[in-house]
Amino acid sequence: MTAAEIIPALADQLPPLRGRVAGDAVLGPQTWFRVGGPAEALVRPADAADLSGFLRALPHDVPVTAIGAASNLIVRDGGVQGVVVKLGRGFADVTVEPDGLVAGAAALDATVAETAAAAGLTGLEFLCGIPGTIGGAVAMNAGAYGDDIAACLDWAEIVTRSGEMVRRFSHELGFEYRHSSLPPGGVVVRARLRARHGDAASIAARMADIRASREAAQPVRARTGGSTFRNPPGMKAWELIDAAGCRGLARGAAQVSEKHCNFLINTGGATAADIEGLGEEVRRRVRDTSGVVLEWEIRRIGLPAPRGRAAAVLPAQPSEAAP
Repeated sequence: MTAAEIIPALADQLPPLRGRVAGDAVLGPQTWFRVGGPAEALVRPADAADLSGFLRALPHDVPVTAIGAASNLIVRDGGVQGVVVKLGRGFADVTVEPDGLVAGAAALDATVAETAAAAGLTGLEFLCGIPGTIGGAVAMNAGAYGDDIAACLDWAEIVTRSGEMVRRFSHELGFEYRHSSLPPGGVVVRARLRARHGDAASIAARMADIRASREAAQPVRARTGGSTFRNPPGMKAWELIDAAGCRGLARGAAQVSEKHCNFLINTGGATAADIEGLGEEVRRRVRDTSGVVLEWEIRRIGLPAPRGRAAAVLPAQPSEAAP
């Protein structure tokens, strides 16, 4: 029995889910790459209690995958089995405190940076240069411009796969470069970030510099997914990619950005297989020329399209990837 078949029966046995459940839900248009197949079931809980009750009752053989803004994500063309959880406005509140703020997991990183700036708090400016949500930022220890989540996180609240709400402090999350050790199947729902009082003009200037740098160096107005590969220790992934002759390399309608070659872009009509396949070709060429094996930073979920079945191609639309 698939998750799409289980969930209606589950809803009949439990108090009504206050959020929304959709079967065979299209995911591609929700991703920045605008590619990918459907979720067997897409769940949008109303709040943390709603999510907790749902996961507690959900049979444990049904896989659960959480997604945020889908700004650093490839959904494969065959779609995602089981339940995909996407948090909405019930998880987007941001509360200012004297020495930091508490943000819901669905709050945009840029919104958190702007809220802190408006309150005269410094230390979170780097978030204005990271597309995505706070939940995703905690899950991958997002960072940029010399700072990361590990350096400012006090705690994160997580709903586990069994439906238990737990609070994990920063030192308990095993932070590494672009990685944290969340409980398996757990979904971040809230986080507290430290900040300190600062000069409003200096905070505004720092954020303006970050935004200008990002605009100048990255293809922010293309259908992209952010940095494709992690920087190897002491190296820059883009330099290795450039040296391997991959700048502008294409596969179908997927292309290595001419502007910043650690970014892959959908020039219009690419499939997830095109994009992922291009990334693997870049990895092969870098390995052959430098001996360095690049690791994916972009998260890839789901199954490839069944053999012999063409992946659906979404119609061309203006990019939503600009900040």
